Amino acid sequence: MNVLFIGGTGLISQAVSRLVVERGFKLYLLNRGQHPSFAPAGAKVIHGDIRDEQAVRETLSDKRFDVVVDWVAFTPEHAKADIRLFQGKTDQYVYISSASAYQKPPSHYLITESTPLANPYWQYSRDKIASEELLMEAYRNDGFPVTIVRPSFTYGDTMIPAALNSWSHPWSLVHRMRQGKKILVHGDGTSLWTMTHNTDFAKGFVGLLGNQQALGNAFHITSAEVLTWDQIYQAIGKAAGVNPTLVHVPSEFLVKCNPDYEGGLLGDKSASAVFDNTKIKRFVPEYHASVSFLQGMQKTLAWFEAHPERCTVDEAWDNEMDEILAAYESALPKRPIR
Repeated sequence: MNVLFIGGTGLISQAVSRLVVERGFKLYLLNRGQHPSFAPAGAKVIHGDIRDEQAVRETLSDKRFDVVVDWVAFTPEHAKADIRLFQGKTDQYVYISSASAYQKPPSHYLITESTPLANPYWQYSRDKIASEELLMEAYRNDGFPVTIVRPSFTYGDTMIPAALNSWSHPWSLVHRMRQGKKILVHGDGTSLWTMTHNTDFAKGFVGLLGNQQALGNAFHITSAEVLTWDQIYQAIGKAAGVNPTLVHVPSEFLVKCNPDYEGGLLGDKSASAVFDNTKIKRFVPEYHASVSFLQGMQKTLAWFEAHPERCTVDEAWDNEMDEILAAYESALPKRPIR
């Protein structure tokens, strides 16, 4: 089976790329070559920028793929371009959406693929919803062979996942823990969340490739392990060899301090996220998530410590955490209010 990944070397897709090659598929990666170390041996890299639609059309003019997966389509305009590029050129097009597209706040704690899509807090999620609707319309009206996959918080070797961390310097959270500094946790730390290792996600995802019954369907693929946010931060600390000091700060206060947090908190992580994986297991019966979050964090921290050049600290983020803590603690009453 010939498979084209647009991207294919990112946090989630690198694990999927490795498994696709291991399964014996012929994998092509169309990307700008910015992360060559994450391209698996055996994959053929096609250098190109998916945002240059005409150049990509010319590059792929003599090629047809059994499956095309776009890991880097974020807006309806990106989805429209993909329809133009791949209509009649593939038997299955997989759109990577996001579980943050599900209703916020949720009306029911258990999320299924039929949970409504609605997120008033995050433009990123609204763009994913609009893209899904556009692609499904193309499926219904023109037979465009789309399958939609909605990852939730999926991590791997290169990411230390938390609601509050530096995206570009994820080691910052571990560094802060090992320094004995207070760690901010949104809300009261008891809302529920699901963390999924990218190798587990890959097992469910690869099972959908070439599956014609998956056309016109949407799926999420997550771990079955459900943790509170306190437990998540404690697991990161345990993997780092420390017992972190957690300070609970209301999500609304955090957003007041930094409005950029609104999407990621109010539009995502402040609400509990527990997923029913019945559907993916029906389509991919062998799917089973086997990496616990603690095991995943142990693997991740071992990877970082084997790559000390990646153990960088975002001083601006660290200072921001101190400033938010100081602002929050100064707002607390000095004595009980009677």
